[in-house]
Amino acid sequence: MAGITLSSAVRTNLNSLQATSSLMSAVQERLSTGKKVNSALDNPNSFFTAQGLENRASDLSTLLDDMGQSIQGLKAADKGISSISDLVDAAKAKANQALQTSSQTERAQFATEYNELLGQIEDLAKDAGYGGKNLLGGTGNDLSVVFNEDGTSSLSISAVDYTDTSLSTGLNLSDLATAVDGTGTLSFTAASTTTTLTTSTQFASGDTLTLTDANGSEVASITIDDTTTVADLEAVYDGLDGVSASFASNALTITSEYVLTTSSSGTLPDETTNGTDSGFATDTAIESTLSSLKSAQDTLRAQASTFGTNLSIVENRQDFTKALINTLEEGAGKLTLADTNEEGANLLALQTQQTLASTSLSLAAQADQNVLRLF
Repeated sequence: MAGITLSSAVRTNLNSLQATSSLMSAVQERLSTGKKVNSALDNPNSFFTAQGLENRASDLSTLLDDMGQSIQGLKAADKGISSISDLVDAAKAKANQALQTSSQTERAQFATEYNELLGQIEDLAKDAGYGGKNLLGGTGNDLSVVFNEDGTSSLSISAVDYTDTSLSTGLNLSDLATAVDGTGTLSFTAASTTTTLTTSTQFASGDTLTLTDANGSEVASITIDDTTTVADLEAVYDGLDGVSASFASNALTITSEYVLTTSSSGTLPDETTNGTDSGFATDTAIESTLSSLKSAQDTLRAQASTFGTNLSIVENRQDFTKALINTLEEGAGKLTLADTNEEGANLLALQTQQTLASTSLSLAAQADQNVLRLF
């Protein structure tokens, strides 16, 4: 205060005590915050440099989260491809089973099961998404992974479309035709099922009827003699898997689960049931399907390799970004963090100095009081 006069000794000790208190406050702040630079006032250069490093580390941390989500999306797609590959193997097994049997009824069943597997492939591809993106879902599902804060380093991952197996840009596997029952009619000049076929002018003893499927394979044959009746011929058809026959009004109506052709060495015209064969009716069709399945499997393996490469790149950049964030934060710490051991020692020294300054101030004040002894 302006109205109070202090002696030189008292003022010197007071200034020293004030300076010590100020230093103690600064040291205590460093110890409480753990930083030696808490604001731009402490050290502008270190403060703003450290802030820039911390801001970049924060931006990279956000990108690090995006990388992690991208990795999960790639893993989901890879799992999807692996499962689709298993279904393609199952479809291949169905085709091979069809190739190993001559029964058109069994082949039709295998064709139906094959189509069901293709449907499962499409459903699985639709379910392989993660976080709103499906790398097996086609258009609109491309994934872009950004690696640095200004977006100049990135990776574009193109989606494929396996949700429709028939697409030529995808697996190129089309559904097979399913068998449709058909009927055909053989007309005779016979009055009943017990009438012998040679009683008409259509047949002679020694004529043969040959039944063939779409593959050209002989299904059955019957040689006609003087004792062969309409009932005998009807029994031949009824004995075939997936085929039935009934005689009425001088006509034998044949119902078949596959296209069946009846050829005669006599004058009876050839007759073919008017149904539809399955996509596995001929060996050639099955072999073509097996070739398509092999191509699809090759496509899946190539795509899995591509996604695997993308995954390796993203994981590598993720590890690099983590290391870079640590480096940035460590660098910022070197500029702003306090050495708590050193600051603790400083505080202890200042406390000692403060005690000494207080004692010295007290002594200086006592010296000024000596004048009172003169009165």
